[in-house]
Amino acid sequence: MSTGSAGDKLQIKLLTTEEDARRVSEFFLSDRSFDDTNHTPGEQEHFRKAPRESLVQSNHFHWFAETEDGIIVGATSCKENEHQTGGYLWDYLAVHRNYRKLGIAARLYEELERHVKEAGARFILTYTCSLPEYGPIQNMFRQRGFELIGTYPDYYYDGENRLAYFKRLT
Repeated sequence: MSTGSAGDKLQIKLLTTEEDARRVSEFFLSDRSFDDTNHTPGEQEHFRKAPRESLVQSNHFHWFAETEDGIIVGATSCKENEHQTGGYLWDYLAVHRNYRKLGIAARLYEELERHVKEAGARFILTYTCSLPEYGPIQNMFRQRGFELIGTYPDYYYDGENRLAYFKRLT
């Protein structure tokens, strides 16, 4: 790796093993992943179960960023929509707080987009929370061509709206 920065020495991997599913779950649930750790009960269940479920669901994927020492420092996921019409839901992206601003989120997203395009995806739908802590991901969505298409008031908790974003791929 030519530049030698910490971000360049990371590997982006597709989750394929039970052990990695366990590790990705632990990362999502750790205090190193999200700035807002006031997870809803559904988010907690999702972080515990979804990585393992993606091992047996053909259209559900997780990727993770791993250091040379085997430490997970970022993770993301997506799955095809329930109608199986070429739409994909990009679900959760987290980068270890000590590894931010190294391009890890961008690399995880690029791998996700490449993968779904190869699968013939027509669009990606994603979402985030309206709290200030989620400003960086909202910026990332806009920078990558996502359009804000709706707001679900008080979706997570009172005063925490869900913001829906859409990107057409074809």
